Amino acid sequence: MKIVLRDVPPLTFRGGCLLLGGLGVLLIGRLDGQSWALPRGTFGKLAMLAATNIVGWNVLMVYGVGLMSSGRAALLGYTMPLWSVGFSVWLLGDRLTPRRVLGLALGLAGVAALMGEYRSLLGAAPVGVLCMLGAAMSWGLGVVLLKRYALKMPTTMLTGWSMLLGALPICVAALLLESGQWRAVGFWPAFGLAYNVVVAFMFCYWAWNRIVLMVPVAVSSLSSLVTPVIGVIGGMWLLGEQPGWNEFIGAGLILGALATVLLPQKKKT
Repeated sequence: MKIVLRDVPPLTFRGGCLLLGGLGVLLIGRLDGQSWALPRGTFGKLAMLAATNIVGWNVLMVYGVGLMSSGRAALLGYTMPLWSVGFSVWLLGDRLTPRRVLGLALGLAGVAALMGEYRSLLGAAPVGVLCMLGAAMSWGLGVVLLKRYALKMPTTMLTGWSMLLGALPICVAALLLESGQWRAVGFWPAFGLAYNVVVAFMFCYWAWNRIVLMVPVAVSSLSSLVTPVIGVIGGMWLLGEQPGWNEFIGAGLILGALATVLLPQKKKT
């Protein structure tokens, strides 16, 4: 994302990815024999899912990334489980079991540890911090609404239509606010755009929606915390970064959080 933003304005970037990604997912669904028709009574709920999961998350997040380092922005974005678990108790009536409370505490402690020295620098970009926390809250609410609505339509169609509905206001805003900034795009930003459309949007949005509909909110939300761990490992492997003790402790805490919610409980005898 940081590389793409060198050449592409933020709203144009996200709106274009959502538009192309949504059309691509719908095309795949149609080739699989699924109907493009929306079931009766689902448009309003789809619009709400698009407003939270698509517009709120993507717009606030892309501005947050532009206002602060991508590492700090990503870590703030992954406070999402805190908000989703709270919303699930309120809107779904979920029960906060001891294991889920322990998993949430371990996961958030892991994110805090991964921030390391970044914590003292967050005050230097207050607007970026607010954008990323707003994005995390919007994503967390969207996860719970997706579970609450449980729309009777294939995940492929659900993903494609929510992306398209979210893309429309973003694309209109990009046309009105950013058309004067459009220019030729270099190779690596173009590669980043292609990656975002095909991998991050077409595949990962579909996979994420599938996971949310299959498992409890606490499990799906905490599972997303493996992303910062992969980021640390990827930095070591691809960029030659040397992580410190806080990265190793953070990774251990996050893996512990995943274990508390993913490992099966022993049956009482």
